[in-house]
Amino acid sequence: MGKYKVCVYAICKNEEKFVSRWVQSMREADEIIVTDTGSNDGTVEKLRELGAIVHVNKISPWRFDVARNVSLANVPSDCDICVCTDLDEIFEKGWRNHLEKGWSNDATNGQYLYNWSLKSDGSPDVQFNYFKVHSRHEYRWKYPVHECLEYIGTKPEKKVYIDGMVLNHYPDSSKSRSSYLPLLELATTESPNDSRMSYYLGREYMYMAMWQKSITELERHLSLPSSTWAEERSAAKRDIARCYKNLGDYSNSYRWFLRAIAQCPTMREPYIECAQLAYEYQNFELVLFMVNEALKIQHKSKNYINNSYAWNENPYDLGALACFQLGMHGRSLEFAKTALEYSPNNKRLKENVDTIKKIIDNDIKPTPYN
Repeated sequence: MGKYKVCVYAICKNEEKFVSRWVQSMREADEIIVTDTGSNDGTVEKLRELGAIVHVNKISPWRFDVARNVSLANVPSDCDICVCTDLDEIFEKGWRNHLEKGWSNDATNGQYLYNWSLKSDGSPDVQFNYFKVHSRHEYRWKYPVHECLEYIGTKPEKKVYIDGMVLNHYPDSSKSRSSYLPLLELATTESPNDSRMSYYLGREYMYMAMWQKSITELERHLSLPSSTWAEERSAAKRDIARCYKNLGDYSNSYRWFLRAIAQCPTMREPYIECAQLAYEYQNFELVLFMVNEALKIQHKSKNYINNSYAWNENPYDLGALACFQLGMHGRSLEFAKTALEYSPNNKRLKENVDTIKKIIDNDIKPTPYN
């Protein structure tokens, strides 16, 4: 028994294949409490067999916030620290010790590192700070989808960072997003001035290739008084630029990428997306400029808006391609070698390095490569 009573709680439905791995990861908690919302595949039986406390609660109509609040209500009232996870998420060993070290008696919320996606070698890809550790009685879940914790306590909210606590996400590609769009439309109906839900709805329209609807909603998001977070505003402008690109309106796409950069010049992502657009239009000078500006930024955002394409081999590959086309073969080779270091098994990148070396060594007239 540690200094605090720690309870892990989760919701699930038909996730039998994840149960063993998840329970093993969560065993450092004092109690593991799962709210099953209607499994028919043996999830409940397997969880109970492995020692989890399982409640079965049907949620109709379905909303993630209602399900989370029901699951939180199933947590004992004497719990000191609640840890909410999903069954496709796994803590790295020793997480309980880090949690106890980082927590304090007056803390209400704990943030920690979340690896939302991992590379094939298991190293982090997209990562940001997460927020699903909290005190027992001061929070409730809010929003039908993309739910988050809302503070309802009477004492001042106190957030702490739990250094060393790492949660890895192994997303289930078979899960459908079909419920997301109607739930997001419901959320914006319930809270039309909520910039968070408006952004998520606009982004979901983009994911669904509903380009004009996405543009309209994201522009509405940007007009809301509550839309003040620069990183999210920049992401919204990037998404609008993507929509215009898919509509074939490259002039507006450029314009919105530039607005995204101006909104938050400390993020690589809009520079790299603009460079990709410029490459498609063979504006190699602009590609090189955008890549060089992006590479001046050395630190990822610690929020969910960072994207792996800005932090892998992609910026260096674009730089190599642009320099090659501009006749800057020495610089092109430097970029190409760095790109290959990031992705050493990439056949195209290997061939590009070899091509540039031959041109430099033999001083021959280059032929285009890609």
